[in-house]
Amino acid sequence: MSSSLVAYDDSDSEAETEKTEAPSTSSRQTSLPTSVNRVQCFAPGNLGPKSTYETQPTENTDSSGTSTVCEDPPEHYTWNNNADLTSPYFRRAYAGHTASCVSYETYEQTSSSSTNSGNGVSQKRIHKDSTTAIKGIRPYIPKRLRQENSSMPEKKESDQRDSSDCDVKLGISGEQTLRKISELIKPYLGSKYKLTEVPKSLIFHMSKHSGPVNEIQWCPVREQSHMLLSASMDKTVKVWDAVDTGCCLQTYSCHSCAVRAAQWSSCGRRILSGGFDSMLHLTDVETGKQILSSKNEFRISALKFHPTESNIFICGGFSPEVKAWDIRTSKVLRVYKAAVQQTLDILFLPEGREFLTSTDAVSRDSADRTIIAWDFQSAAKISNQIFHERYTCPSLTLHPKESVFVAQTNGNYMALFSAQRPYRINKKKRYEGHKVEGFAVGCEFSPDGTLLVTGSSDGKVFFYNYHTARIIRTLSAHKEACVRTIFHPVLPSLLTTCSWAGEIRIWQ
Repeated sequence: MSSSLVAYDDSDSEAETEKTEAPSTSSRQTSLPTSVNRVQCFAPGNLGPKSTYETQPTENTDSSGTSTVCEDPPEHYTWNNNADLTSPYFRRAYAGHTASCVSYETYEQTSSSSTNSGNGVSQKRIHKDSTTAIKGIRPYIPKRLRQENSSMPEKKESDQRDSSDCDVKLGISGEQTLRKISELIKPYLGSKYKLTEVPKSLIFHMSKHSGPVNEIQWCPVREQSHMLLSASMDKTVKVWDAVDTGCCLQTYSCHSCAVRAAQWSSCGRRILSGGFDSMLHLTDVETGKQILSSKNEFRISALKFHPTESNIFICGGFSPEVKAWDIRTSKVLRVYKAAVQQTLDILFLPEGREFLTSTDAVSRDSADRTIIAWDFQSAAKISNQIFHERYTCPSLTLHPKESVFVAQTNGNYMALFSAQRPYRINKKKRYEGHKVEGFAVGCEFSPDGTLLVTGSSDGKVFFYNYHTARIIRTLSAHKEACVRTIFHPVLPSLLTTCSWAGEIRIWQ
């Protein structure tokens, strides 16, 4: 009697087993769309409107013939800016997306395999669970998978920022003119720079920036020095053919806020940029891919590459700290701390052992720390008693041949200093006549060192004789403030100017 009771409780007949398997299979098939919806819920597809990829849904088919479609809503992938879909950043991000689908499908397969391989008791229990399941209740997900799924959107967002935020737009000439050698530059490559003359005529007027231009710089590679870099408040960095055509070759939209500083690398193949979004981007000129992309703790207003170590650069901004970065490791090498609020400009002295920073640290009764000299290796302050007048210095520039540097001041004049310790000011020379009036007006020496050129808040360009400090000529270049003026490193007497209105002009 007891044995019959055990047989009655724990065993089923073959007919009952077949009836139990049939509804279990049908319930698994009918619940498949629900599992697909679950995959869409857990998939890391929370992309912003700046996404630049169009992707196709990924379909995975298991051994039993069941297919699971994993796709994001189509509105997340509507922007197409000819981005490279084979980018390693993109493969990693989307592979994580597919991995989440496969992991969830494996979980379904495990539960279904236990249904088919278990004994009668397990079959009966799973059958009861499937018949009593309520639509809309989410199945149990292991803690490990929940943690992976919760971290994937952040990972994908960072990868998406690294690989796709830099929207590259080719100009009229495109990639063909990036690596060409200009016919106008070839005759001057084998000869020394000639005497600089004051430019008089306008060659090109380039006005594709929709905001003030903060920075312009010629490519440091002599053979590719037809390329001009510009950074603007309109969140873009542009590369121009400023010698032959005056056309925009490429536009890089890597930043979400104004781009305050940008620099060519010494090889001319990369562009380092920093802006008010606190982001540092090192971008490949031809492909637009991000070699380095890092979030900083402060808004960036100054960037400079080390003159001898091409993999190291220094950045400063709205912070008491100035940081030295290594591109190879994407890490901070040293931190230089001072009791200031903002770094306005950075200047490396010859050989790169020391550098200067200009700051906004001006008080009513003291001008200490306006210009600070640093030891690059030890991060120690060499001197903060360099400039004793109560004016900030928005720009610093080094003479190409002599051991002196010039500081642009908000007192509407430029001061001359020795580049050797103790960095004394030359009280006999003062370059004045232009207006600064709060703008970040830059100054620059000509390649032969005979002229000192600066912009002005009234849109004019002033040419000073370096030796006599007298004004040689005044050029009415722009209607609004002229903030940068730079001579070409190869072509004699070729000058570039930019303004607060977003204009760039080439003079000769």
